[in-house]
Amino acid sequence: MVLRLHDTLTRRKREFIPSDPRRVTMYVCGPTVYNYAHIGNARPVVVFDVLFRLLRKTYGPENVVYARNVTDVDDKINTKAAEEGVGIEVITSRYLEAYHQDMARLGALPPTVEPHATAAMAGIIAMIGRLIDNRAAYQAEGHVLFDTAAYPDYGKLSGRPMDEMIAGARVDVAPYKKHPADFVLWKPSKPGEPEWPSPFGPGRPGWHIECSAMIEETLGLPIDIHGGGHDLIFPHHENEMAQGLCADHAEVYARYWVHNGFVNFGSEKMSKSLGNVQLVHDLVERVPGEAIRWALLSAHYRQPLAWTEELIDQAEKALDRLYGALRRAADVPPAAGEPNPEFLAALGDDLNTPKAYAELFALAGRLETANADERPGLKSELLASARLIGFLEADPEAWFQGMADPALKARIESLVAARSTARAAKDWPRADVIRDELAALDVEVMDGPQGATWRIRGRG
Repeated sequence: MVLRLHDTLTRRKREFIPSDPRRVTMYVCGPTVYNYAHIGNARPVVVFDVLFRLLRKTYGPENVVYARNVTDVDDKINTKAAEEGVGIEVITSRYLEAYHQDMARLGALPPTVEPHATAAMAGIIAMIGRLIDNRAAYQAEGHVLFDTAAYPDYGKLSGRPMDEMIAGARVDVAPYKKHPADFVLWKPSKPGEPEWPSPFGPGRPGWHIECSAMIEETLGLPIDIHGGGHDLIFPHHENEMAQGLCADHAEVYARYWVHNGFVNFGSEKMSKSLGNVQLVHDLVERVPGEAIRWALLSAHYRQPLAWTEELIDQAEKALDRLYGALRRAADVPPAAGEPNPEFLAALGDDLNTPKAYAELFALAGRLETANADERPGLKSELLASARLIGFLEADPEAWFQGMADPALKARIESLVAARSTARAAKDWPRADVIRDELAALDVEVMDGPQGATWRIRGRG
């Protein structure tokens, strides 16, 4: 399968050819753990999980190294810790655990490695030292700053002129800067904030240098793929690339830059600062994680995604169609098989998930109408295709039972069994009473040759 990815740096789709197919490397900027992740934070997790799965399929799971970092030192973490009167590790461990649980419910595989900024301090300090030695950074009033004049290609990734970058970054005006665009690599900590010893004085790192050092430490430079949200292109990834190249006088930092579009809430980008967020932690309590995943992949990853209740409803209905086809083919043993070629071609075309979805629906339709000899192969093809990108992992019966808790499921099963007993005894009044009880629970019962099954209304 040929994989083509849109590369932000060259602004075109390019065939993906790893530097070494025996060690394919991908780095994606991960969470800053001071609160629960919102649905906008989840989009890159799901998008790059699809790419991770596709790379594993193509090159072998043992040959793909996916690093997703954890930012566990940050102003917002410090503020939260001060508000609660606890150490930053209390805040970061709480929200990282929740992040892992929430992303797992969206079907995201864990990354191969998960470097933490606080554990990479020696590498961060060493990289800053090399930048100073290479005259790409300078010390001023307790700070170490990157000298943007030392990197002539500054702005190449984002394609922005310098004056626009300065305005867009909302840079701190400081008299000790040589140029307004120069950014912090190391800074003094405020009283009560965590700090680390360094040759530049006690303090803590800037955000951008953390990722460069963690990439160098876990993957080595250059990496094959660097991913993240569109909002990270500038200043974060622009600054990452500049300092990473200047630290070692290298020519390439990442061979492919891949960025996903925003998730919008109404007409605005979803963000905690705007207060218009939908937290994944809350959403998974009322919506199946697989449906959230489907919704996040329903638009092409590079396009904006409008997050609405209608989108969630459409995602659930789409999965109902696929699970419905599997349910009606429950008696068909799947044959051994591979994903559908057209489905793989869609994914290979810059992760075109809308087109891949269409191929899944086509497979489900063929499964419904195929003859007995064809059905095992089609069922296998549908399952292999869907599961490659994290769908149809549940038993169809469990899917249609929705998010009913164990107590409710037990009650429903008891009522369904009692109804079957009443019908067998031709006790129609009793069967009708039980039917009404089930309807009040929003449950629909389907009678078939194999016995009665049930579903939460709106499913299937």
